[in-house]
Amino acid sequence: MLIPENLLRMDNQSNCLLKLRVHPGARRSSISGILGDALKIELQAPPVDGKANTALIKFLADTLKIRRNMVELKSGECSRDKVVKISGMTPEQIISILKVES
Repeated sequence: MLIPENLLRMDNQSNCLLKLRVHPGARRSSISGILGDALKIELQAPPVDGKANTALIKFLADTLKIRRNMVELKSGECSRDKVVKISGMTPEQIISILKVES
Protein backbone atom coordinates (compact mmCIF):
# COMPACT_ATOMS: atom_id res chain seq x y z
CA MET A 1 0.00 0.00 0.00
CA LEU A 2 1.33 3.42 -0.89
CA ILE A 3 0.96 6.06 1.80
CA PRO A 4 0.18 9.45 0.21
CA GLU A 5 2.50 12.11 1.55
CA ASN A 6 -0.41 14.53 2.08
CA LEU A 7 -1.44 12.51 5.16
CA LEU A 8 1.59 13.92 6.95
CA ARG A 9 2.60 17.49 7.58
CA MET A 10 5.15 19.21 9.77
CA ASP A 11 4.30 21.59 12.62
CA ASN A 12 6.35 24.59 13.82
CA GLN A 13 8.62 22.44 16.02
CA SER A 14 9.52 19.93 13.26
CA ASN A 15 7.12 17.26 14.52
CA CYS A 16 5.02 15.21 12.12
CA LEU A 17 1.23 15.46 12.23
CA LEU A 18 -0.54 12.36 10.91
CA LYS A 19 -4.24 12.33 9.98
CA LEU A 20 -6.08 9.17 10.99
CA ARG A 21 -9.52 7.60 10.72
CA VAL A 22 -9.82 5.14 13.62
CA HIS A 23 -12.28 2.24 13.85
CA PRO A 24 -12.34 0.82 17.41
CA GLY A 25 -13.74 -2.58 18.33
CA ALA A 26 -12.08 -4.47 15.46
CA ARG A 27 -10.93 -8.10 15.60
CA ARG A 28 -7.31 -7.01 15.68
CA SER A 29 -5.36 -3.79 15.51
CA SER A 30 -4.02 -3.03 12.05
CA ILE A 31 -3.50 -0.41 9.38
CA SER A 32 -6.24 -1.12 6.90
CA GLY A 33 -5.66 1.42 4.14
CA ILE A 34 -6.44 4.96 3.14
CA LEU A 35 -9.85 6.53 3.65
CA GLY A 36 -10.20 9.93 2.00
CA ASP A 37 -7.33 12.04 3.27
CA ALA A 38 -6.57 9.90 6.32
CA LEU A 39 -4.81 6.66 7.20
CA LYS A 40 -7.40 4.11 8.34
CA ILE A 41 -6.50 2.21 11.50
CA GLU A 42 -8.57 -0.55 13.05
CA LEU A 43 -8.15 -1.00 16.80
CA GLN A 44 -9.08 -3.98 18.89
CA ALA A 45 -9.80 -1.77 21.90
CA PRO A 46 -13.38 -0.59 22.52
CA PRO A 47 -14.26 3.13 22.33
CA VAL A 48 -14.87 3.33 26.08
CA ASP A 49 -13.17 5.54 28.70
CA GLY A 50 -10.26 6.48 26.42
CA LYS A 51 -9.20 2.85 25.87
CA ALA A 52 -9.13 3.26 22.09
CA ASN A 53 -6.97 6.40 22.33
CA THR A 54 -4.51 4.65 24.63
CA ALA A 55 -4.44 1.62 22.33
CA LEU A 56 -3.90 3.90 19.31
CA ILE A 57 -0.83 5.53 20.86
CA LYS A 58 0.59 2.12 21.84
CA PHE A 59 -0.14 0.67 18.39
CA LEU A 60 1.53 3.57 16.54
CA ALA A 61 4.55 3.60 18.86
CA ASP A 62 5.00 -0.16 18.45
CA THR A 63 4.54 0.02 14.67
CA LEU A 64 7.00 2.90 14.31
CA LYS A 65 9.36 1.35 16.90
CA ILE A 66 9.49 4.50 19.02
CA ARG A 67 8.68 5.31 22.65
CA ARG A 68 5.04 5.99 23.50
CA ASN A 69 5.84 9.48 24.74
CA MET A 70 6.90 10.34 21.18
CA VAL A 71 3.27 9.89 19.99
CA GLU A 72 0.67 12.37 21.19
CA LEU A 73 -3.00 12.74 20.35
CA LYS A 74 -3.43 16.35 19.14
CA SER A 75 -7.11 16.33 18.17
CA GLY A 76 -10.10 14.03 17.92
CA GLU A 77 -10.18 12.63 21.45
CA CYS A 78 -13.89 11.77 21.11
CA SER A 79 -13.96 11.36 17.34
CA ARG A 80 -12.95 8.73 14.82
CA ASP A 81 -11.06 11.42 12.92
CA LYS A 82 -7.84 12.11 14.77
CA VAL A 83 -4.53 13.89 14.36
CA VAL A 84 -1.48 12.54 16.17
CA LYS A 85 1.86 14.26 16.65
CA ILE A 86 4.93 12.09 16.13
CA SER A 87 8.20 13.54 17.33
CA GLY A 88 11.72 12.44 16.49
CA MET A 89 10.93 11.14 12.99
CA THR A 90 10.78 12.62 9.52
CA PRO A 91 7.77 12.14 7.23
CA GLU A 92 9.96 10.01 4.97
CA GLN A 93 10.85 7.67 7.86
CA ILE A 94 7.20 7.31 8.87
CA ILE A 95 6.04 6.66 5.31
CA SER A 96 8.80 4.11 4.81
CA ILE A 97 7.82 2.17 7.94
CA LEU A 98 4.08 2.31 7.24
CA LYS A 99 4.67 0.93 3.71
CA VAL A 100 6.62 -2.02 5.14
CA GLU A 101 4.17 -2.71 7.98
CA SER A 102 0.99 -2.56 5.92
